Formats: sequence, structure tokens, C-alpha cells
Amino acid sequence: MSVVPAQVLPGAAAVDGGFQDAAALGPRARLWPSLAAVYRAQLSRARVARIPLLFVATFQSVGIMIMMRGVVNGGADARSVVAGSSVLVVAYVGLNLLAQYFGQLRGSGGLDHYATLPVPAAAVVLGAAGAYASFTVPGTVVTAVFGSALFGLPLAHLWVLVAVIPLAGAALSGLGAALGLLAPRPELATLLGQLGMSAALLLGVLPAHRMPEAVRFARDLLPSTYGVEALARTFANRPDWASVLGDLGVCAAVGVASLALATWAYRRAAVR
Repeated sequence: MSVVPAQVLPGAAAVDGGFQDAAALGPRARLWPSLAAVYRAQLSRARVARIPLLFVATFQSVGIMIMMRGVVNGGADARSVVAGSSVLVVAYVGLNLLAQYFGQLRGSGGLDHYATLPVPAAAVVLGAAGAYASFTVPGTVVTAVFGSALFGLPLAHLWVLVAVIPLAGAALSGLGAALGLLAPRPELATLLGQLGMSAALLLGVLPAHRMPEAVRFARDLLPSTYGVEALARTFANRPDWASVLGDLGVCAAVGVASLALATWAYRRAAVR
């Protein structure tokens, strides 16, 4: 047996007076290219399966507004109903469906596939959340326009949906992904997603001043509340833009926190 000096091995590099094999590992996948790849894959996969459910979410919100039209004439109550119904589309897809998706993925062992890919955990969570949130755009816009026409609200400031949809979508999608990944069984993930959507329905659509104090406190804890408040303020004749920006800032902070929680939950579930 002959001994070959380490200095002559291919790919060897000196580190702290010793040598290591520099070619042992390939380059780590970067976050943004990985995120784009996961987003495109999820968007393509969910396009056929989720579009019918998006119609259900839109029709549900439109039906709620038509029902509320019989008891709400206008003013602040109408603004709350239209804003809450619009954000409800985001809650239905981003929170409810994403909780079910990750719950089923964990229960079926599908996380093992993602764990073998050279992509960061954050890319998997953000890519799936972004793909699901993207499906809410047409339904949210249609609901907001229809509700504004139904209650006679101005359409001039609906451009604020450009900020409300992604920020509320991030907060609700992160929460939905975390619920699906932390639930021990797929059935429980589905239940938690349904309960979260029901909370967004009851606490987001109904006017806040008509609720008991304890229920109002629970409403303040719901991530979608601040997106609802931001959109509702823009229906006023003279919107308070400082308050709108404040609500959007809170929504953004909650979105970062919920996506970070979902990323941690993904890492925790993937190693089990």
C-alpha cells in the first residue's frame, strides 16, 4: 500500500495548517432563486385544483354582502362589511386552504420530498404562501368592487388593495402554514383552518362597535383585522392615511412573525 501526500490530492485546500476537500460539497442554494422555483412550481400545481375553490370564496363573500345589505344601509358599518368581506377571500385561501395543504403534506410524508431538495426552508414556506396568496387577487378585487357598488362606497382609493392583499396574505398564509405544520394530524389541521376562517368571517365582517368588549379584544389579535381596518378607512370621504399606514405596518409585522413561525414549524416537521 502506498501513501499519497494530502498536498497532491485534487481539490485539497489548506485550512489552519491542515487540508480539507473543497470539492466535497456543492454550493448552497440561494434563497431568492429557490423561492422563485418553489413559487412557480406551487403556482402551476395549484392552478387547476384551487381555481374552483377561489370561485367559492368569492361567491361566499359576495353572498355575505348581499345578506348584510338588508340590515346595513351605509356609513361606517357598510365600510366594515365590504372591507371584511374582501379580506375574507384572502383568509379562505391563505389560511384555510394552506393549513389543509401543509397538514396533508405532513400526514402523507410529502415533506420528505422537500427535505431532500437543496432549498432553504424559508423558500418552501414563502413559495407556497406566495402562490396561494396570488390566487386571492382576482377574487378580492371583484368582491371589493362589487361591495362598493352595492353599498354606494367610493372606488377612488381601491388601489390600496395593492398593499392590503400581499400584507394580509402574508400574515394569514403564514398562520395557515404554521397551523398545518404544527397540527399532529391532517384532520386537525383542516379543523384549525376552518376555525381560523370562521374567526376571520365573524370578527372581520361584523362592525366592531357592535361587538362586546371581550370579542373586540379577540378581534385585535386576529392578523386579518388590520388589513380590514386599513381598507375600511380608505372608503371614507377623507381617509386618515396615517392610520391606514399604521394598520398596514402592523399587518406587515404580523406577516413577518407568522412566516417566521411557519418556517420554524417546517424545519421542526421535516426532521421528524
